[in-house]
Amino acid sequence: MAARATVPQPGLSRFWFDPALPVVESRRACDSQAAYLPHTHPTLSVGAVDGGASVFSHDQHNARHDTRLAPGAVVWVPAGCVHACNPVPDGRWSYQMIHIDAAWADAVLDEAGRACVRRVHVTDDAAPYALVCALNAMLFSDADVVEKDAALVAFVGDMQAWLGQDRLRAGVPDDGPPADGRLDRVTALLHDRHGDALPLADLAEMAGMSRYQLIRHFRARFGMTPHAFQIDIRIQHARRLLRRGDAPADVAQQLGFADQSHFHRAFRQRVALTPRAYQRAG
Repeated sequence: MAARATVPQPGLSRFWFDPALPVVESRRACDSQAAYLPHTHPTLSVGAVDGGASVFSHDQHNARHDTRLAPGAVVWVPAGCVHACNPVPDGRWSYQMIHIDAAWADAVLDEAGRACVRRVHVTDDAAPYALVCALNAMLFSDADVVEKDAALVAFVGDMQAWLGQDRLRAGVPDDGPPADGRLDRVTALLHDRHGDALPLADLAEMAGMSRYQLIRHFRARFGMTPHAFQIDIRIQHARRLLRRGDAPADVAQQLGFADQSHFHRAFRQRVALTPRAYQRAG
């Protein structure tokens, strides 16, 4: 089934931003009639149409280009490009728009040895639309900021690969020699220091990869990001500690969770019980 975004109530827009992840801002709009004059953004902007019909206009090579967009369409707009996207006359449309710090995106791609596409790109291919929906679902979710950061890194790299016509098969990295040995070192560190905050950049440096390459290789082998793998290890230890009779609040602190609610959410997502309910069930 094709991916589809969850949108707010008709006529409303929702924004997502977080001071803990200042390099990205996202918007969801439903049944909007708002019209925009030609404008620019200092960010890399990626938009996706969820419903209705609209016209995307942009200036390129001293000429204006108008493209009618249908649901499932995606536009990639580099920083500084003059553009506008509006519903057809008397129409409404629903859309998503993600703004990503341009210098941050360039740095992610530079690490991976890729060059950023500097031209406007419009497509109705299902793959990039699914990427936008997946990232936005993550951003608007209650996942922690480390997972959102990893999702953003993967999104920028995957979109760039698609735009560059380097259509990588989902989850199968082709950027370098087999990484099993390097991934073993990363997983050993995640086990040994499961209670510590381990930045993605530090793990990538340890593995001799870019952040994007590490996420792709790690997902291909384990089906999750390094941070999700670390949380899974913490929950394994939590079950042992709870069975021993430790208080949930003490377990949360001992295992490095930001607070008890974070621990509660992570535990329930993986065990389908709250820590207290798990403890009482034994």
